[in-house]
Amino acid sequence: MQGKILWADDEIELLKPHILFLEAKGYSVEAVTNGSDAIDKAFENNYDIIFLDENMPGLSGLETLSRIKEKIPLVPIVMITKSEEEYIMDEAIGSKIADYLIKPVNPNQILLSIKKNLENSKLVSQKTNMSYQQEFRQLGMALNTRMNSKEWMEMYSKLVFWELELEKIEDSGMREILELQKKEANQLFSDFIEDNYLDWLNGTEKAPDMLFNAIKNDISPFLGKEKVAVLVIDNLRYDQWKMVEPIFSKYFNKEEEKIIYTILPTATHYARNAFFSGLLPSEIEKKFPQFWKSEEDEGGKNMFEKELLETNLKRLGKNIKWSYNKITNLEAGKRLNDQFNQIKDNDANFIVYNFVDMLSHARTEMEVIRELASDEAAYRSITVSWLEHSPLLEIIKKIADAGIKLIITTDHGTIKVNNPVKIVGERNTNSNLRYKLGRGLNYNAKEVFTVKNPQDAFLPKVRMSTEYVFAKDQDFFVYPNNYNHFANYYQNTFQHGGISMEEVLIPYIVMSAK
Repeated sequence: MQGKILWADDEIELLKPHILFLEAKGYSVEAVTNGSDAIDKAFENNYDIIFLDENMPGLSGLETLSRIKEKIPLVPIVMITKSEEEYIMDEAIGSKIADYLIKPVNPNQILLSIKKNLENSKLVSQKTNMSYQQEFRQLGMALNTRMNSKEWMEMYSKLVFWELELEKIEDSGMREILELQKKEANQLFSDFIEDNYLDWLNGTEKAPDMLFNAIKNDISPFLGKEKVAVLVIDNLRYDQWKMVEPIFSKYFNKEEEKIIYTILPTATHYARNAFFSGLLPSEIEKKFPQFWKSEEDEGGKNMFEKELLETNLKRLGKNIKWSYNKITNLEAGKRLNDQFNQIKDNDANFIVYNFVDMLSHARTEMEVIRELASDEAAYRSITVSWLEHSPLLEIIKKIADAGIKLIITTDHGTIKVNNPVKIVGERNTNSNLRYKLGRGLNYNAKEVFTVKNPQDAFLPKVRMSTEYVFAKDQDFFVYPNNYNHFANYYQNTFQHGGISMEEVLIPYIVMSAK
């Protein structure tokens, strides 16, 4: 049997051909002629779907709908009516109906509504699996070619699309195949970055859109012409953006969405300072040594973002009224929300929001967060839940209400690591799991991307013989001392600083208020 149906209509005899049609398709149909009988039947039996005529003697379809929903809210109910009056549609939709049909209805309309409600998951699963199988071959062929920076952005965008689509269906088979394809892509992407990154920075090869040039090339043209809010959500991956995009879309229209490249290391200390300053790390250290903290310095490494932004805006000749706010906890978010009216008339407001980065670190340190964000899908889900209940959502609404253009980006992404690789360094070698800098580092050169001369990558040279080493794909660095303990402790945690599509390829979005 395909499914059990209850159909309530005072002219049910006229619908006999429809019922016979459905029964021939394998459905079981019970018919009643009024709302009271429909309620009794619905409470006594387990129906897969209920069809209600809106205009019945006694209880109306809307009244019947309301009473059934009170007791069994999850059963899908389809309203059928002769009336096209808008208030009936509004009432029915407000009561969370599954579908709305206008008489006269034909059997295929009824069948389509049933399939949409009862077989949607199965049909979507079949279609999604089939579509990805077709795309799988095309993506595989593309990975076997020498892709350029733009093609890698497109590749990552497609892989994220399929990851989110396959996540919606119950069949996990294709998800496993996609994971293998993503792993292959990340290995090739790491090779691509190793082959091209230094050439981009040194001008021997045309560079793609990069984070440190974003204010100059992308944001600056708006400044002074219209009000702009620049929201930097620390550690926001492209897939996380696609998950939270529907929340933003309630209040904004998307004008532009693209993927840009961040810098190495894919860590806040380097990437976000580069974004605000419009300079690469060694350039910041040289021009503004008072604003640059080395790995060995005590305290926070991003304490001078406002000052670096100020130097950038002056260099660009932007004599505008602007503000900078960094939100690192709930209370700071609430304060900015409460005080938003004081800055809404500025030409530009730059807001750094730190939650996603804190989530990734908390997941490493706290067992309860590991449980809540046990995999990529759960990690994305927590990001959505956070935004829906955070002060940031209220701030976003106020930005929209004020008619301010919204630009959203991040400093870097993060990747779930699962393959420990050994490295040996001096006592003062930095603690990041995805990149190391120091002298006398001992590692397997085939497993890493090495920058022997930091100046080639526009990175500060802390002391003579300093080199930078970057983990690739899903690798993470572990010292030989207590190797097994740390390899197990950091297994399947989210880390950043190295080379992967998830860390390097970041979202950049421009939106205008609705």
